[in-house]
Amino acid sequence: MLPAFGLRHSFVIRHSLFVICSSICLKFVRHQIAHLMRDPSPYKTIAVASTFSPRFKQVLAEAKRIRERFSADLHLIYVGEGDEETAKKFRDALAQLQLPPDSAIHYEKGSPAEAILGALAREKIDMIVAGALEKEAVLHPFLGNVARRLVREARCEVMLFTRPAIKPRPLRRIVFVVDYSDHGLQALKRTLPFAAAESCERLYVIRIITTFDQARESIRVSAKGHEKPRAEDEEAAVEEFVLSAGATDVPIEARCIRGNTGLAASDFVQSVKADLLVVPLQKSAGAIQQLPSNIAWVTDVIPCNLWVIR
Repeated sequence: MLPAFGLRHSFVIRHSLFVICSSICLKFVRHQIAHLMRDPSPYKTIAVASTFSPRFKQVLAEAKRIRERFSADLHLIYVGEGDEETAKKFRDALAQLQLPPDSAIHYEKGSPAEAILGALAREKIDMIVAGALEKEAVLHPFLGNVARRLVREARCEVMLFTRPAIKPRPLRRIVFVVDYSDHGLQALKRTLPFAAAESCERLYVIRIITTFDQARESIRVSAKGHEKPRAEDEEAAVEEFVLSAGATDVPIEARCIRGNTGLAASDFVQSVKADLLVVPLQKSAGAIQQLPSNIAWVTDVIPCNLWVIR
């Protein structure tokens, strides 16, 4: 049973769809993880933003995990001089973590965020792995400045770790945010084999509905002369979206999260003790990605590890 939420971000979970415990499970064919991962990897290159901070090897270990999941080449991006001392630190770290010694290392100049973004674009990197925090916050984990800019401006996918570890912990509970777009569906299809490879115990597929979203939808429907949309309609749409992703062996629970602000979703992520939050974002024409209002909070408060799929 989920813990109660405080009044600060109160909301009502209207319905739960337990795919493995309801009639939906009859529509899902169980497959082995090897079958799920047999398709060609969508990632050819995965980079890690490297600094010689206390978390350097931990972030590199997380990048190793992601690289192995997708059978990708590893690149390291370092903002600073490429002298012999630095090269030795990289050699030692790669050897300790049993990573390819010939992994590409890109030495960049300038401010960390600008340098990393430039290297990602120049090298045509498919995903960047980095630490999410510059320092631990007392009450809430806040994104560091570099991580925030990666979420908003990187043209590739971004995976951020709040508490990276030398021996990465399995991502047992994953939350995926629904937006019903074709890109969102492809992102869910990409998430499913990754979740299976992590032996995910529960994948929560959630639809965030804020008070603003409800008001806007009511105005749109009224303008067309239709009846006000019912909660059941939204729940059915989430169910249909999940089913359209195809067969999976991953236990899925679909939910509609309603609240005054998108922070209700952050509360939900924390309540289920999620290990990873997956957010599909379509690439925008501008340099800075404009996040939907109901998910914009992830650029400040990050409740767990984050995967932005572009």
